[in-house]
Amino acid sequence: MRRKHFREDDETQVDMTPMLDIVFIMLIFFIVTTSFVKESGLELSRPDPNQDNTPPPKDAKKNIFIKIDDASRITMDGQDVDIRAVRARIEQKRAQNPLAIAIIGVHAKSETNVLIEVVDAARMAGVDKVSVNETKL
Repeated sequence: MRRKHFREDDETQVDMTPMLDIVFIMLIFFIVTTSFVKESGLELSRPDPNQDNTPPPKDAKKNIFIKIDDASRITMDGQDVDIRAVRARIEQKRAQNPLAIAIIGVHAKSETNVLIEVVDAARMAGVDKVSVNETKL
């Protein structure tokens, strides 16, 4: 007598569709509920590099010129200025001309934190427009 063997042709399979549905629903949930933080930065007006040959404006003597060299030394009117005195010097210049803008010439190898401190000092002194230019000297 022959024995009958029952062969199971159906192998056990896991249906992945419900798991994928749940994963996509969770992904959508996390994307929608995530809050994105916009970091604030300095708004600087940079001049157009193609306008190097234009003459300076007539009231250029009234503007506040600040130079930061490659050793991060701050110079105003040909004199070295300590970072703590920058705001006071800008306020003095601004008292002479309330519409003056600050023009900061910064060397590419200078320290960034010095530039940020000078821009902050100009803003605290009440200067509305601060322009930053890269200098090679």
